[in-house]
Amino acid sequence: MAQKKQLVIPGELVAKGEYDPDLNVYKDGENIYSTMIGLFEYQGSRISVVPLKHCYFPFVDDIIIGRITDVGMSGWSVDINSPYSAMLPVTEFGARQNYPRKRETTQSLRVGDLVKAKIIAFDRSRDPLLSARDRELGKITGGRMIKITPSKIPRLIGKEGSMINLLKKESACSLSVGQNGIVLVTCNSPKNEEVVVELIKMIEHEAHTQGLTDRVSEVINRKLRGV
Repeated sequence: MAQKKQLVIPGELVAKGEYDPDLNVYKDGENIYSTMIGLFEYQGSRISVVPLKHCYFPFVDDIIIGRITDVGMSGWSVDINSPYSAMLPVTEFGARQNYPRKRETTQSLRVGDLVKAKIIAFDRSRDPLLSARDRELGKITGGRMIKITPSKIPRLIGKEGSMINLLKKESACSLSVGQNGIVLVTCNSPKNEEVVVELIKMIEHEAHTQGLTDRVSEVINRKLRGV
């Protein structure tokens, strides 16, 4: 049987034997499997999985925005809004290939700094491994960080980038989106920044509703275009 509070994924075997399936699990013969990403729970003979609604589950090739939590000799620990802490090796940050001294890694990225990176390796036997070597990745030096539910990121982006491009075009702001639910907003106008943040929260809360694009356009017309 899985450990209490253990993170499980859809289809994972969580218990076997004389147990009763409860929430977010199903039984096949003697085996009980999870139906979603969540934390394993049991009470007596009843087995369940508590869904992780506000946490991010890493996948290879995801682009994320994270915060440095620790500096080591060989790299940095990164909070990626997940049950897992990620590792950014110094060989995957910048051009330098040999390991520097800890003083040098501290000068590159400090605790609290934000970084945009790609997940290049992950399985549940070890924490996610990050790379920030690509052109648009690396240390983030400005902007306002917004956190939303990771599952709502596809709605924020929209079909073929339609929603995020609408926000960028109408606000003249730069938006950088991490698949872990972290969004970075950079605007020259404080007013536009506030409107964009309002719209991001609106999209998060109303992601499941119809006519969302029309309502977003209405707010843009009223607050940005002055219509």
